[in-house]
Amino acid sequence: MQLSWLLAAGLFAAAASVPIDRPKAEKKAEETPPEPPDTGLYYHRYLQEVINVLETDGHFREKLQAANAEDIKSGKLSKELDFVSHHVRTKLDELKRQEVSRLRMLLKAKMDATMEQNVQIDHLGLLKQFEHLDPQNQHTFEARDLELLIQAATKDLENYDAAHHEEFKRYEMLKEHERREYLKSLDEEKRRAEEARFQELRQKHKEHPKINVPGSRDQLKEVWEETDGLDPSEFNPKTFFKLHDTNSDGVLDEQELEALFTKELEKVYDPRNEEDDMLEMEEERLRMREHVMKNVDLNQDRLVTLEEFLKSTEKKEFNEAGGWETVDETQVYSEAELQRFEAELAAQEAELGRRAEQLRRQHQDLQEQQVRLDAQKKEYQQAVLHMEQRKTQQGEAPAEELKFQDLALDAALADPAAPATPAHAPEQNHVEPPQNQQQQSPPQPEVQIQ
Repeated sequence: MQLSWLLAAGLFAAAASVPIDRPKAEKKAEETPPEPPDTGLYYHRYLQEVINVLETDGHFREKLQAANAEDIKSGKLSKELDFVSHHVRTKLDELKRQEVSRLRMLLKAKMDATMEQNVQIDHLGLLKQFEHLDPQNQHTFEARDLELLIQAATKDLENYDAAHHEEFKRYEMLKEHERREYLKSLDEEKRRAEEARFQELRQKHKEHPKINVPGSRDQLKEVWEETDGLDPSEFNPKTFFKLHDTNSDGVLDEQELEALFTKELEKVYDPRNEEDDMLEMEEERLRMREHVMKNVDLNQDRLVTLEEFLKSTEKKEFNEAGGWETVDETQVYSEAELQRFEAELAAQEAELGRRAEQLRRQHQDLQEQQVRLDAQKKEYQQAVLHMEQRKTQQGEAPAEELKFQDLALDAALADPAAPATPAHAPEQNHVEPPQNQQQQSPPQPEVQIQ
């Protein structure tokens, strides 16, 4: 039996299965085992990678085949990790470091969404909430890690069905709550019409062929005849088991069992019908599988061996021809539970309203702040523009004076005899100074007096 499915089932149940004779033509298909189904666990990938690495070690596989489910669940098998090869331990160490890094990223994303930035995070303290690894040692994969991984997968898978039932109950209560609220919004006439329509669809859903009890002779013979195409008078439980052990691993796992209920579910649910809810169909499938496991899976390892299957066919219940009550025929929730659920919804809506109002106010404050910032920005722009204008005005006078000087210089160069007059001096009546005192007046002729 393959360790991959056993660990994926959460128990590492590796007791030797009953050998089954298969035609030689099927051996080639057995060389490539199918991928184990997704367990739905948030650490499924880490779990599967650890399984794949452990399967490569011959010593560990040998000890696993000799162990029973109780030895595995108790942690006895985990001690064999000390004897696996070095390269296997190295790969396991790397897988654990990757998983710790992934969990840190998840924690950081969660903290970023709920806390302020630049807050110091205690990763070690937060990692302690994860039970599938040892947070004290974040670098190497030890026997304690394998023990914790087995225990966590076992517990989580045992609680998985209960969590699914609770989720379905809340779905049904929400559906009824919305229906009642819708009726309240209608007037009397429309309300009566809607109630009549609801009862009509409900009655139509109940009109279906008889549902056989899952795992009973009648149910299995119907699969034998309609799915397998065999003569119902030749029904043989051992042959039936071999036919539906699709991966030839010697057991019927949960997916192989649920496939047996398809014919029964098709009697009740059709995705084309308005009155048929496909989520109810999945809940029905889960209830059928749980019923079979409860009566057939003697060691509660979530796997059905050939021996367990044959023993179940010897029970009195196997030959009883009773019917199966579907989900809509059972009371999923009470009126008191519905009232508590509605009160919880009202509280959540009130909290959402409070947060919405808070966000509205914050948005309004941000808008007002933006208006103030825009006004300040406009003032700064006007101030900068005014300063640039002043600088421009101060720079115009020197430029004109320089231009005038250049024009005067050009004129002087053009007429060398013309006196050079400073450009900045005012015009005056120019008088040439005498060269000397003797040249100031001409000589006067002598006059003689007789």
